[in-house]
Amino acid sequence: MTLSQWIKQFLPRGLYGRAALILIVPVVTIQLVVSSVFLQRHFEGVTSQLSNALTLDLALILDTWASDVRRAAEDLATALDVEIAAPEFDGGTSRAYYDLSVIWVAEVLTRNMEAVGGIDMLAEQRRITILPPTPEGQMAFSTARRRVSAAAPHQLLVIMVATGILMTLVAYAFLRNQLKPIRRLAEASENFGKGRTIAYRPSGATEVRSAGRAFLDMRDRIEGHLEQRTLMLSGVSHDLRTPLTRMRLSLGMMEDSAERADLNRDVDEMEALLNTFLDFVRGEALDDPVTADATALAEQVAEDGRRAGGKVSYVRPNAEIMAPMRPLAVQRALSNLMSNARRYAAKVRLQVTADEAHVQFSIEDDGPGIPADRRDEALKPFIRLDAARNQNQGSGVGLGLAIADDIARRHGGALILSDSADLGGLRVDLRLPR
Repeated sequence: MTLSQWIKQFLPRGLYGRAALILIVPVVTIQLVVSSVFLQRHFEGVTSQLSNALTLDLALILDTWASDVRRAAEDLATALDVEIAAPEFDGGTSRAYYDLSVIWVAEVLTRNMEAVGGIDMLAEQRRITILPPTPEGQMAFSTARRRVSAAAPHQLLVIMVATGILMTLVAYAFLRNQLKPIRRLAEASENFGKGRTIAYRPSGATEVRSAGRAFLDMRDRIEGHLEQRTLMLSGVSHDLRTPLTRMRLSLGMMEDSAERADLNRDVDEMEALLNTFLDFVRGEALDDPVTADATALAEQVAEDGRRAGGKVSYVRPNAEIMAPMRPLAVQRALSNLMSNARRYAAKVRLQVTADEAHVQFSIEDDGPGIPADRRDEALKPFIRLDAARNQNQGSGVGLGLAIADDIARRHGGALILSDSADLGGLRVDLRLPR
């Protein structure tokens, strides 16, 4: 696994997550860099200057104490806002874990003053206590905290975090409004791909509106094409069935002969071709999408197969499987698959399985199957693979698998051909989204 592939597995896959990442990462990076540079150059410099000034005041008090009496040193300390008292801690440097300025204060004091016994900035948060050596031993010199560091240095971090959170919320609201039209367009496209038409009105940015209008134009053209195709099929059905009926009546009035039998077979084949072709191009004209019981539908198809004389078994799941579909269209697809399996095999098995995303109808047989290199070809209309199967078992018109594949695609699903592990023949999986 390359570095880029390893990184990609942790990145968000959705548009919203990626857009949020694009907004947040630069802002956080800039804030961290600016704050670190500002803290280092400003607070460290200010703290060092203030600590140096305090060092000078303490040195003046200690010099006065060394050359004069303690009373004069205490008066000078009072004038400089420094309190002198007995030490209340043993020494060392005491600070809160988040108080980084003490490090700089301690460094300056220990560098400029000799034998500093300790520095305490923990006992009283707003004061600092220093233990320098005096003529009477180490004494505690206490003064205001603001004399050695900038007042409330954490305010910068608080303001930065609060401002970052506020701007993140503003960006979240803005980003949500910008991505909502894209989600609605994706939802309308996904539903249309599954054969369902939902209300959609273009909104959002100019580019999103343009894509939405293009989708609506495409959907209108496809629906118009389907409607025109349905009207054309009605005319084809009427115009072709009428002469076929006349031909059948004329044949009924003829005397029995070999020529009459041949003509009857031709008429039957023409009628079968017409019915199969109409089934293929009829598409969505049968029924509307509803939530149907897939188990009951599959059981009905298996029962029809047994009545037609086939050895068909049905593996019923433990519970009912409800899924959105066009029941009549799915039943027609399964009937075509069942008819193909019965034509080329002695045993046929139908079962239904489901997960959270899909419902799957599986039909397996013990026939000769279809070679793997010809399965894509088998799904094309009017392609007959009888040489690959068994010509002696009957012949179709090459539309059974094409009809099932067309119905699966109109549901947003797929038709998958593979080998049957149990029966040894062909396995056909009709997978539909839930």
